[in-house]
Amino acid sequence: MPRRYDPERRQRIIDAAIRVVGAKGIAGLSHRTAAAEADVPLGSTTYHFKTLDELLVAALRQANEGFAKIVAGRGALEDPRTDLAAELAAWVGEWLAGDRTGVELEYELYLAALRRPALRPVAAEWAEGLAELLSRRTDPVTARALVAVVDGICLQVLLTGVPYDEAYAREVLGRVVAGARE
Repeated sequence: MPRRYDPERRQRIIDAAIRVVGAKGIAGLSHRTAAAEADVPLGSTTYHFKTLDELLVAALRQANEGFAKIVAGRGALEDPRTDLAAELAAWVGEWLAGDRTGVELEYELYLAALRRPALRPVAAEWAEGLAELLSRRTDPVTARALVAVVDGICLQVLLTGVPYDEAYAREVLGRVVAGARE
């Protein structure tokens, strides 16, 4: 049987991996489960992703894009008159209001980086990218503190099931920003 050209196959495998992790957790992901979910031959998953870690890295990179799209879509951070804490709290609210599975997946993949060193650089990209973006409006230490607070708030919302409280987030983030000015 001749080989079919399928330029979307790699992307379908990544999407399938995200769905598998969303439904079964990282422990449920294998080349076999990704292939079945993507409806591709098992050999396709191992052709595009030699190891499961490579597939997880691709999935985490794609998951990271969700928050980046929100940040890029709003664009208000470039305006120095924009309340930094309010804008960041709104970003988080928009992110958490979207597909919660994607946010959960992202955090599950971050935590997997504790045991899978191949994921660590990708897990760090999100925090570093956001800190770099925030550094345009504040100093690097405050930017990293803001990222840590955002991470903490998101984890609390995900783990407790308590609805996101944008006013609370704005207040806490505002305190970090104000502390940098003192």
